[in-house]
Amino acid sequence: MMPLEMLDCGEWAEVVDVTGAPDWIGRMAEIGLQAGTRLRMLQPGSPCLFQMGHCRLSLRLEDAMQILVQPLTLPALAAEGV
Repeated sequence: MMPLEMLDCGEWAEVVDVTGAPDWIGRMAEIGLQAGTRLRMLQPGSPCLFQMGHCRLSLRLEDAMQILVQPLTLPALAAEGV
C-alpha cells in the first residue's frame, strides 16, 4: 500500500483507503473515489493527473498523499479484461 502520488505513469492501482477530514473523504466518495475504485496514473507530480473510469481527475500533492492505493499487476488486469 502506498500514496497515490507514488504511482508511475501508466500504472494501475486500486484504492485501499481515503484518509483525512470527514468532509474531504465525503467529497471524494461523491465523485467515486473510495475503497475498491480502480484508477490509472496519467501524470505523476503536483498536480497529478489520473483516470478513474471515463473521468480524468487532478489533485495537488498534499491531497494525493491522502489516497492510499495498492498497485495492480498485469495478470490481475488481464483476467478482468482491462
